[in-house]
Amino acid sequence: MTEEFHRSSAAEIPVTSNGDQSPDMVFQRDSYPSVPRALNLSESCVTSGNFASTTEGIIESGPYKGSASLPTSPVAPVAPSSTVASRLARSSSDSQAETGTMNEQPKSGAVVLSDDLKSPAMEKLDLVRKWSINTYKCTRQILSEKLGRGSRTVDLDLEAQIEVLRDNKKKYQNVIKLAQTLANQLSQIMQTQRQLGNAFADLSLKSPELHEEFGYNAETQKLLSKNGETLLAAINFFIGSVNTLVDQTIEDTLINIKQYEFARVEYDAYRTDLEELNLGPRDATTMPRIEFSQQQFQIYREKYERMRNDVSVKLKFLEENKVKVLHNQLILFHNAIAAYYAGNQQQLEQTLKQFHIKLKIPGGDSPSWLEEH
Repeated sequence: MTEEFHRSSAAEIPVTSNGDQSPDMVFQRDSYPSVPRALNLSESCVTSGNFASTTEGIIESGPYKGSASLPTSPVAPVAPSSTVASRLARSSSDSQAETGTMNEQPKSGAVVLSDDLKSPAMEKLDLVRKWSINTYKCTRQILSEKLGRGSRTVDLDLEAQIEVLRDNKKKYQNVIKLAQTLANQLSQIMQTQRQLGNAFADLSLKSPELHEEFGYNAETQKLLSKNGETLLAAINFFIGSVNTLVDQTIEDTLINIKQYEFARVEYDAYRTDLEELNLGPRDATTMPRIEFSQQQFQIYREKYERMRNDVSVKLKFLEENKVKVLHNQLILFHNAIAAYYAGNQQQLEQTLKQFHIKLKIPGGDSPSWLEEH
């Protein structure tokens, strides 16, 4: 009877302990393995007792006998300790937690951009933000200065040099304009003298009784026209040199001066901003703003001082170059005008050679057909 009972029923494994309570752990298993079915968790029951007890539980198992084709194998007794039981419990809980995490992870819809993808856009936004703040502060500073409400930093010595330079530029441009007018008028006079000389020469041939008189006047007008060409070359060289001084050398210095003035506006704008913050309360909210404003003020202060030093050096070199250029050009202009109106053709030609000026021959600019081909 006992053997048939074990063959027909599932194996029962009682687990007991010597603690205060006497729970049982019963594992029930289907005695017919030839019929496949899933494990039903409701059919198994695990009840843990007091594993802290000194006496370990005993697992007993009877022989299992299935179908005739499967061999029977007895199960040896196993004595688990309290440490093994606690590890099994922790392993089961960790496995359930990991399974829940893996199931929930695909449901997350958050998308995180990499640094490479968001870096260009963030840099552009940061540049626009900085430019907007800087433009606002500078515009406010300029309006405050024009309305007489804001203060501005002034370097008296440097400002005086800048004003002299701008005034001299206007005067040099006026000299260039007048010299260009003189050159145009001289060119018209030369053309008239040339035509008048040709008319005298024609009359000298057609009037035998006045042949000598017309001939003298024709030679004089042609000589004046030739000297006028030499003088015109000297005047054009003078205009070109002074124009280079004004439009390139002085203009380059004025560009640096504009940069210096803009740096001065930035410096005053951030200086005013820092002064306003220092006049306000100092608490946990305003102190970070004050520190940041102090850093910005220091940056623009260094930029302003650097630009001021650069402008001072530029003005010094410009003054030396200006004196050298104008000294030579004024001597050229004076000697050429004096020699022309004195009728000293040799002195006029010597003046052009002194300053390495090549006289342009009329019609010599355009090459001949043979030179082109």
